[in-house]
Amino acid sequence: MNNFFSNLTDRPDPVFFLIAGPCVIENRDTCFQIADHLKELTGKLNIPFIFKASFDKANRTSIDSFRGPGPEEGLDILAAIKKDLNLKVLSDIHLPDQAHKAARVLDVIQIPAFLCRQTDLIAAACQTGRPVNIKKGQFLSPKECKNILKKAEQSGNSGICITERGSSFGYNNLVVDFRSVPIIRKMGVPVVFDATHSVQLPGGAADSSGGERRFVPTLARAAVAAGADGIFIETHPEPDKALCDGPNSMPLSEMEALLTSLLAIKKATGSSL
Repeated sequence: MNNFFSNLTDRPDPVFFLIAGPCVIENRDTCFQIADHLKELTGKLNIPFIFKASFDKANRTSIDSFRGPGPEEGLDILAAIKKDLNLKVLSDIHLPDQAHKAARVLDVIQIPAFLCRQTDLIAAACQTGRPVNIKKGQFLSPKECKNILKKAEQSGNSGICITERGSSFGYNNLVVDFRSVPIIRKMGVPVVFDATHSVQLPGGAADSSGGERRFVPTLARAAVAAGADGIFIETHPEPDKALCDGPNSMPLSEMEALLTSLLAIKKATGSSL
């Protein structure tokens, strides 16, 4: 396993990399506040860090839900964070024609879970040459990720990772099968665990998704113990006021305690399983 993501953790002490930030770009000031706090925190804990924020959430439950500022303004904000804070940045794309424009700014392109089988989208993202994080759909088993990876491999891009984010479990609920971590890792790619979307209750609030953020630490700790290479966490200064996915977002003030506990587990279990 040797690509952009695994190289982030290529060091003597066992460590995971972190993908974290708000669900959506609400405004410039909030993004900078979160990014600056996480930069300071991950620097203190020596955790490789990629800042994430979506410039467009095209898969919101309701037509009235906030989607973000869109590609133009959103990428400008991410470019400023990248330059001013010297951070790697990640965001989602939803259409193939967004790939090359996004790649001019993003260090990592992300494919949303609902779109993980869209061949043209995966190909466009991978053909940019940027590392690509593909989120496993809630409707897929771990073994089906091999088909996603075959599509990515056609582009010749070796910088691929898969993010586990739970599986559909009846209506408005998800469950996590941690066997997916070693199963997908055996396919030769790093595995990220999305600790916040895994506690989401899709459509559970009628016109929006609900969530159970109190379980984020439990699942994140289990994922690190299972051998996850990276952890994905959406966080916000005031989750109850967040414009997207607040119910499953971690309070920014609680991130240090969580990351410290995850590091202790990683060091106890070793660099890989």
